[in-house]
Order: sequence, then C-alpha cells, then structure tokens
Amino acid sequence: MTRATWRTRLGFVLAAVGSAVGLGNIWRFPWLTATNGGAAFLLLYVLVIVLVGVPGLLGEMVIGRRSRRNPVGAFGALGGPRWRALGGIALVASVVIFSFYSVVGGWILRYTVASATGAYFGAPQSFFAAIDFGLGAAGYHVLFLLATVAVVYAGVDRGIELATMVMVPGIVALFGALALWAATLPGSAGGYAFFLSLDVAYLRANFLDVLVAAAGQALFTLSVGAGAMLTYASYIDEDRSLAADGTVIAVLNTGIGVLAGLVIFPLLFSLGVSPGEGGPGALFVSLAGAFADLPYSRLVGVVFFGVVLLAALSSAISILEVLVAYLVDEHDVTRPQATLGVGGLLLVTGSAAALSPSLFSLLADTIANLALTAGLLGFLLFDGWVLGRAALDEYSKGAGPLARMAGLPWYYAVAVVLPLFLAFTLVSGLGSVVGVSLGATQAAAIAVVGVVGVIAVLRSRAEPTA
Repeated sequence: MTRATWRTRLGFVLAAVGSAVGLGNIWRFPWLTATNGGAAFLLLYVLVIVLVGVPGLLGEMVIGRRSRRNPVGAFGALGGPRWRALGGIALVASVVIFSFYSVVGGWILRYTVASATGAYFGAPQSFFAAIDFGLGAAGYHVLFLLATVAVVYAGVDRGIELATMVMVPGIVALFGALALWAATLPGSAGGYAFFLSLDVAYLRANFLDVLVAAAGQALFTLSVGAGAMLTYASYIDEDRSLAADGTVIAVLNTGIGVLAGLVIFPLLFSLGVSPGEGGPGALFVSLAGAFADLPYSRLVGVVFFGVVLLAALSSAISILEVLVAYLVDEHDVTRPQATLGVGGLLLVTGSAAALSPSLFSLLADTIANLALTAGLLGFLLFDGWVLGRAALDEYSKGAGPLARMAGLPWYYAVAVVLPLFLAFTLVSGLGSVVGVSLGATQAAAIAVVGVVGVIAVLRSRAEPTA
C-alpha cells in the first residue's frame, strides 16, 4: 500500500500548527492560566515551550520521519519489538485525549447553533451549566466526532491538508481582530494586569503546582507525547528542515495561546467575572456573556464559535490520525475501514466522558497531563539512547547552517537534560495525584535516580539504530 505524503511544506506546517493551536490554546490555556496565578503560569508556560517543548517536538518529529510509520510501527522498526509498547502508550493517550476533547468540541458546536437564536445571551452561566454534561452533550459529541471522521476519511492530502490550510489562517485573523476589540472594553486593564503582571510571591508559594500545570499545558498545546507530531512527521520528505518547521509551529502555537489570553481576560474583567470562576466553561461564560451587548450579536456569536469549532476540529483531526495510521500501517486496513473503526471506539469513550463530569475532569486535567509528560519522556530517552547519533543525523537532514550548529546541543538536551526535567514534573504530578507531598529536592532526587537508572539499562541493552 502506497503511503500518503503532504503535497506542500505549507500544508504540513499548517496541519501541524492546526494540531497545536486547537482547544489547548483557546479553551484550556485561559482556564489553566486563571487557576494558576495568571502571569505566574504564563511565565513558566513560555519557558517550558522554549526550553522543553521545541526540543521535544523535534525529538518526536525525528522518530516519525526516520521511521515513516505510526507510533507503534516507528518504535518497533527503529528499536525492536520490545519498544512497540511505548508506541502503544501513545495510542492509549490519544484515546484518552480525544475522549474529553470531543466533548468540548460538542459544546462549541452547540454554542455555534445556539448563537443563531441568542439562547445563551440572557444567562450564559446557567446555559452552560444546563448543557455541559448529559445526553445532549453526548449527542453533540457524536456530531463533532462525525465531522472529524469525515476529514480523516478523505486522506492526508485531500482531507487533512486542505482542511487545515483554510482553518488556521481563519483562526489567526479572527483572534487578532477580537484582541483589538477587547482592548477597547471598559475594565480591560484589570485583565491585562492579571495576565501579564507577575506575582512573585504566588509563584514562590505554588511553584511545583504551577510548573506541573504549565508543563502539561505546553505539551498538550504542542501535541507532543501522544504521537500526533510523530505521525504527521512520518509523511514529510527528507529535504525539509525539522528545526525550521518545528520552530515555526511552536512560535505560532504560543502566539495564538497568548492572543487567546489577550481576548478572554479583558473580557472577564470587563464583565466583572473572577478569573477561574467559569472553570472549564470559562471560554463560554465570559465570551458568551459579552456577545449579548454587541451589535449584530447573533452573527458575531455564530462567526466566533464557528471559527473556534474549526480550531477544535484541526486538533481533533491530528489525534484521530494517530489511531488511523496505526491500523493502516500495522494491520493493512484501508483508510476508510480504519477511520470508521476508530470512530466507533471514540463514540463510546467520548460518550462516557460526556455523561460523567468526574470522568471528564479526570481525563482532561490529570491523566492527559501525566500521559503526555510520560510519553514525551519515553520518546526522548529513545532518541538519545536507542537511536543515538542516528537521531542527530535525522535532525540534520535538510537543516540550514544555523540549525546544524544547534544540532549537538539539541542532542544532549533530549538525551539527558529534558528527560530529567520531564521526570521531575512527572514525579511531582504523580505525588499530587496520590496525595503525597513532595518537596522540590525530593522530587528532583527521585527524578535523577530514575532517569540515570533507565539510561544505564538502555546503554547496556540497546544498540543504537542507524
């Protein structure tokens, strides 16, 4: 079976950006920022993106392009049969993420429809509370899932590439216009202060909690750790610079996240809504409340939520593609059969999340963060100690002089430095989940011992793969 490829470099970049800039930046980023100290979260988030996210993104792309396979096939082909389990973890993470992601996509679809009648204008908080979970939420999740399935069913170039080349520019243009409009609202200065003014005392008192949340959000928005970027990179040619493409993806992703904050926090403060008050529904409560006071409010609501829906779809497509690529590559299933089969599985898991607020919260806030951190940790250890110098060779293909100069520092970062950081955040996050209070020194010590032990085992048992 001939494997699909991207038709253009722009198509790949926009598809990858679409994967990164979806609901992670528009829904999840403002919510987590509001509940983690505003600018304190923003600072750590940007630092994690630059120091961990970009090198980690390149590490995942290296595995994908070198293997030209899905996550399970990639690790099996490059590292041997025992490494296929790491790819299996990426598949499980994709199912977990899509299961709650599709529920939020259903919320957005419902708001797009409700905007035409102004159904939520009078009481946005009550409206959201009435539709967030239950049979209605499950029904809209199914509709969102069907739209995602339709795009992936059409293929890489005719479906995913074409769709994201329309979606991503529309997302950027609309949010830029909304940010300019939000700056004119009375009370918007309070939103800027919360979002951009650093509270050092808060950061000191809550450093570990904010760091874990920021690391999880950075990995979530960059779509690393669950195999999405690995899968997308498996469709690109060797003459492309991974460093250049990865940097563009990260910059656009971060910019749109900040842009979303520059829209939502001024709106929150202009409406007198406390940051974090809306929880997962902050996007709907704050923005929906503002639309009622605008000229052509129903049209504005339809357009806004319609574009947010495009952003949600662009990310959902990449998650679904991971699972479909696995069936196509490993089991010689046709794309239509694979897409419909995976769609059936996600219909069940997403419906369960739509019916259970506690399950939704567990998937969206806890399991997703830990799964992505653990996944990327495994990917980078594989780069550094199984692929070895072959990872650096793959990174260098198509790279310009500047990217080549950064190659060796990148290699040592993904082999040692980043695994230590990811292990530290993973240990801290697991400690919070099980109710064990770990100080920074204790978490760091456990992380160092764990990573050094794994590296020692890998050096003794695994031969670098060419």
